[in-house]
Amino acid sequence: MDRQIATLFGIGHLRPGPGTWASLVTLAVGWGLHRIGHFPLVAAGTLLVLAVGWRAVVRYTAAMTDRDRPEIVVDEMAGQLIALCATSAGFWSAGLPREAFPWPGLVAPFLFFRLFDIWKPWLVGRADRRTDAAGVMLDDVWAGVFAAVASIAAAGFYHAVLM
Repeated sequence: MDRQIATLFGIGHLRPGPGTWASLVTLAVGWGLHRIGHFPLVAAGTLLVLAVGWRAVVRYTAAMTDRDRPEIVVDEMAGQLIALCATSAGFWSAGLPREAFPWPGLVAPFLFFRLFDIWKPWLVGRADRRTDAAGVMLDDVWAGVFAAVASIAAAGFYHAVLM
């Protein structure tokens, strides 16, 4: 079961760009969680993916010398959900109905997450250079945090300056 979780039930075997495929699937999951239960459910889903994904990656990679294998994409789901939490929380705190999740609220976190996950600036790169199973998850956690902050900044700029 650890292999299925680590690869998101085979999504990690899609080519090209298994991480991008996993992030796209996560957009649908995050949107669905938001529509069902708003930010609290997105946050709970994020915590669940982090915990279950972390355990699965540790167990799946235990006997591997190269732990950051391209088919492992549960880390992308965790990071992308972190990025989506920012948008979902913003809509929730503004009192918008859970049905309100306009497309920029999905696209911006996706683009920022993929940017930071591929570019690997600062803490993302430091985590990526780790050779343990924690590094597999941590680089995407940091990329998700950076994407969340960038999404909040972009929304603030848009609403304060461009509107």
